[in-house]
Amino acid sequence: MARKQDDTLLTEQELAAAFIDDDNDDLLPGFNDDNSRSNSTPATRSDDNWEDEADDAMGQLAVDVFETENNLIIKARTAGVDRNDLDVSISDGILTISGTLSSGDEADVRQWHIQECYWGEFSRTLALPTAVNEEGVKAELKDGVLTITFEKIKQEKAKKIQVL
Repeated sequence: MARKQDDTLLTEQELAAAFIDDDNDDLLPGFNDDNSRSNSTPATRSDDNWEDEADDAMGQLAVDVFETENNLIIKARTAGVDRNDLDVSISDGILTISGTLSSGDEADVRQWHIQECYWGEFSRTLALPTAVNEEGVKAELKDGVLTITFEKIKQEKAKKIQVL
């Protein structure tokens, strides 16, 4: 959602006006406190922490979680991660996958032209959606995909209790 500096949402007209600026110097101009448009400064982040916020988002491991009849399966793309750099643990139905993705030796790099890949530590913690046998777990790293397979615990159906 697009927001003004006072954290209120832009109206549809204000949003359209922000992108159709006569100056073409700034695509998203700022707004005054009275919600009128100001051409003096672009609406940019007031803090210099945007890179820190981007770093917080990095390192988040994407996962797929699904069930078969007997198993709960978690898959995560971990291409380029050595199995010795992976740590998978479970405690009380909470699964944690963490590790380090190393780009190798960059000592000779003089100048980056493009750097889009994330290198460094990553982690993902998630609550499992169903009861599993934590002792009977299998983890396999094959072709850059980490597959963790849990045997589901068959939970008994609720038993009706007669109230006397």
